[in-house]
Amino acid sequence: MIDTVIFDIGRVLLGFEWLDYVHRLFNDTETEEAVTKATFFSGIWNEMDRGIWTEEEVLERFYKNDPDRREQIWKAFDKVGDCAVPMDYAIPWIEELKTDGYRVLYLSNYSEHVKRRTLHAMDFLGHMDGGIFSYEVHSIKPEKEIYEKLIEKYGLVPERCVFIDDNKKNISAAEYMGFNAIRFENYEQAHGELMSLLDVCSRTHN
Repeated sequence: MIDTVIFDIGRVLLGFEWLDYVHRLFNDTETEEAVTKATFFSGIWNEMDRGIWTEEEVLERFYKNDPDRREQIWKAFDKVGDCAVPMDYAIPWIEELKTDGYRVLYLSNYSEHVKRRTLHAMDFLGHMDGGIFSYEVHSIKPEKEIYEKLIEKYGLVPERCVFIDDNKKNISAAEYMGFNAIRFENYEQAHGELMSLLDVCSRTHN
């Protein structure tokens, strides 16, 4: 029987897609590609999430990736969230899950930097029953520690939970910890798969 649904809260859920974001900031293909390559594709965001580097240290590493674009890199970094379009499509069925008696939690690798600048993230969290931001938990790797923290904090039984994420690595870690897991390409697909899983589990339990 499933009693808890856990969502990864990332760019897809919040309507914050980096490529679309830099496009709206600069509206110039060459600049967009250069800024994206220097920042998002660097893999440094997660290191900031984990408290390994400060915002200033991360920026310096971005600048080293493309010294000629300091101003544009800073603009993208500083205005994170300003161009995010609120995507509320997941909220109604999250509320429906709660009405049906499921506990709905979140887990997020979003950096404190992004969280602080994306007000929509805070609006969205009000619809959940709780959760954890990974930077509050660990300093090196997110998966095992953050899942253990979720289990401890909310008294979870992994076999009675469904974890929904778009990251293959996170899904693998969740399954290793004993969670049911759904990997999604978009939230419409995730919704469909989740409803099917819950229906099967409900009929099996009854």
